Amino acid sequence: TRPARHCKTSFGARDFGGFQDCFFRDRLMDTARIAVVGAGVVGLSTAVCISKLVPQCSVTIISDKFTPDTTSDVAAGMLIPHTYPDTPIHTQKQWFRETFNHLFAIANSAEAGDAGVHLVSGIKGSGGWMLTRRIDDLWELHPSFDIVVNCSGLGSRQLAGDSKIFPVRGQVLQVQAPWVEHFIRDGSGLTYIYPGMSHVTLGGTRQKGDWNLSPDAENSREILSRCCALEPSLHRACNIREKVGLRPYRPGVRLQTELLARDGRRLPVVHHYGHGSGGISVHWGTALEAARLVSECVHALRTPIPKSKL
Repeated sequence: TRPARHCKTSFGARDFGGFQDCFFRDRLMDTARIAVVGAGVVGLSTAVCISKLVPQCSVTIISDKFTPDTTSDVAAGMLIPHTYPDTPIHTQKQWFRETFNHLFAIANSAEAGDAGVHLVSGIKGSGGWMLTRRIDDLWELHPSFDIVVNCSGLGSRQLAGDSKIFPVRGQVLQVQAPWVEHFIRDGSGLTYIYPGMSHVTLGGTRQKGDWNLSPDAENSREILSRCCALEPSLHRACNIREKVGLRPYRPGVRLQTELLARDGRRLPVVHHYGHGSGGISVHWGTALEAARLVSECVHALRTPIPKSKL
């Protein structure tokens, strides 16, 4: 194994440093090269699950944004079941149960203090690369990678041509209020107070179709007013910071394998996106399923094509 490396790059589509030296050329694969596009909680968890469940593979996470600049960094991070209309209930329950068991085990381990802010730590033990780069077309990753996992969230509108996914803007306040030890949430879930390890998160907004990433002063005043109505002591909160994230909403999480073809070339893609505000709640369960799909792709690529007999 080797520690994860983080490389900031600005090279062209066909220049991936050392990856260019070992392209797959009409032979059975030894090490499957897998690219995970997206570095939020879904992308990072998927990379961890792949590294654990798929033997003989190298995983590279590619994103134009890493922590602390992702939507996942803005989220309050509460484990609350969410409903996806286009996803069977039994599947949603399985995702939530697997995610709950995973996080519960971490919460009771010696690593609990670090796990809340270092989701990528699981990749450093199995080896991997992290590249800061914007991807405009999944074909840019061919032939440098054998399989691509699309965890790009809202980026899938362009990368996958998916018009079903759209932003739900969320603005929150991160404040210092160390005396707040228990969470408070109103019936609709729109107003909430969630204490975390380093700050208390006050929320929030749900603005469908709004792409604005700049904080809105009026939103901030309304959030603080609503939260102070639930917990008056928050009038004493200090070091108030405004944060905005765009939830990648879709009627159902897309977990699906697609075989892209162009000019006789093929590129297997596992799509894994569309979690909306439920990414924290089901990320591990859906990442396990995505890793299983990747394993199927690897198996298919390693299986020799039988030659026809004349």
